[in-house]
Amino acid sequence: MTKKILGIDPGSRHTGYAVLSVEGTSYSSGTFGVLRMDKIGSHTERLQYIFEEITAIIEDQQPDECAVETPIYGVDPLAMLKLGRAQAAALLAITNQGLPVEEYYPKAVKKAITGNGNASKKQVAFMLKRMMSLPEENIGNDATDALAVAWCHHTKAGVLSSRKGNKASHQNNRKSSWASFVEDNPDRIKNH
Repeated sequence: MTKKILGIDPGSRHTGYAVLSVEGTSYSSGTFGVLRMDKIGSHTERLQYIFEEITAIIEDQQPDECAVETPIYGVDPLAMLKLGRAQAAALLAITNQGLPVEEYYPKAVKKAITGNGNASKKQVAFMLKRMMSLPEENIGNDATDALAVAWCHHTKAGVLSSRKGNKASHQNNRKSSWASFVEDNPDRIKNH
């Protein structure tokens, strides 16, 4: 049975999306793209466009789960506000369809793909191409980022669902401690 994860890299001018298909240990993506809003003048119209297009993608692709990248910083507070609104439009489209969704910070996404939270976009794209079947054409940075978000969610999903009795929380807001690391990574502990 194939599991589909919709990944979204929100932006107020370009929003990337990609569907990661997981079948056993085989990974692929044939659905990806970028919502381009350069020619839409009004910010509120852009948000409406994001909402409507993500809704249409969900209805067409029927993903099982969704993952969205969370913007974390910016030099311009107004730009950050717009990014947050774009993320909110995507999240509302997802939750309006009744789908589960998780949010991931860029460093967590890069680390899930390359093992390095400071990896470049080029390194992330290179690793994705090595790990899964992708079309030959260049899928572009925004769509690649969205696919990376979906991959991050796939690799983190087992960790998130294994927390018995814990409330669901944003994966990057958990308090860090040695005990939680050991609990989340039992395969990395060596017994002497």
